[in-house]
Amino acid sequence: MFAIGWGANQFVSLLVAYRERSGLSVATVDALVGAYALGLIPALLVLGPISDRRGRTPVLRAAALVSLVATAVLMIGDLWALYAGRLLAGLASGAAFAAGSAWVEELSGERWDPTARPGAGARRAAMSLTAGFCLGPVVAGLLAQWAPAPLVTAYLPHLVVVLAVLVPLWRSPETVDPARASPAAGSPLARLRVRSAADPRFRRSVAPVAPWVFGGATVSIAVLPGLVTDTTPGWTVAFSALIAGVTLGTGFAVQPTARRIAAASPRRGVAVGLGAIVAGLVVAAAAAATESPWLVLPAAVVLGTGYGCCLVAGLLQTQRIAAPGELAGLTAVYYALTYVGFVAPVLLALLAAVVPYWVLLLGAAGLAAVTLAVALTAPREPALTPR
Repeated sequence: MFAIGWGANQFVSLLVAYRERSGLSVATVDALVGAYALGLIPALLVLGPISDRRGRTPVLRAAALVSLVATAVLMIGDLWALYAGRLLAGLASGAAFAAGSAWVEELSGERWDPTARPGAGARRAAMSLTAGFCLGPVVAGLLAQWAPAPLVTAYLPHLVVVLAVLVPLWRSPETVDPARASPAAGSPLARLRVRSAADPRFRRSVAPVAPWVFGGATVSIAVLPGLVTDTTPGWTVAFSALIAGVTLGTGFAVQPTARRIAAASPRRGVAVGLGAIVAGLVVAAAAAATESPWLVLPAAVVLGTGYGCCLVAGLLQTQRIAAPGELAGLTAVYYALTYVGFVAPVLLALLAAVVPYWVLLLGAAGLAAVTLAVALTAPREPALTPR
């Protein structure tokens, strides 16, 4: 999951490099981001439920190999290769995130790890992904700024990372017995239905918060560095990598604390996460108004805190709500909702033609505050207890 998270996010810090060195337009770069989501969301929603019935190992093994191929295709550099590579990276991420999170949760259970604390599975899955999300763009961005053949060299570390994890991946135990999986009746489409997604707790306390997980993070990573390029001449790509690292590094660092908070009180975990996103968007608005890179940094820290807390709280709630045999399926629905937040930079870019960015960011802070109020009125859930 760390390796696939690396491959999923390494492209983010190269957006400025592709615009400056390959002559790609902003619209083309946005389309490349969309190609990733085009592969990711269907793979999430289809392969998550399949892994609940067929097992985790075939899905994760295939995802690792597809992630490796995706990076190799991106290194070709032609526009068709960029589209194909981003689509394949999305497919790999969709295959890995739901099935992988479910697999880590099961391997953190009493059978495989009796010493694990309640909520350890969600924390381990979230930290694995976030560590990959963080290091991928940082390493790729630094290489793209200063290494020779930057748009090829930037991808080499990911190839090494994926190759390094293939052997332990193939040795990992399967946690799903297909012979014991609940048979699904009806059409193929009906077999993919995740009934737990209709649970009122999921609809009222998890679904509204989910888009803010990546919504806040992508504003920090994809929007804010572009608003201060006039004040970062000569190191714009490195600055983008720095902000990605600060945002996701902070998200990684807060997750152990976020797990303890959310395990004791899911409502409190959501409140801390969304509260941080509201505060971070306000600081981001100030950075946009003043075009100050020194305000972008604290905004990245606060938005990263919100990202980490919301991700862990959402995964914990999802794992507790999921019905037997639907853990990966409901996790897939949750991740699909989190990736709705990736449209935030596109919407902000469209609206910025008529409204200043700082006003839009203040409006986003208001929407996050409304979401927090909705989530806090959802039905209460009991605290996690040891299995």
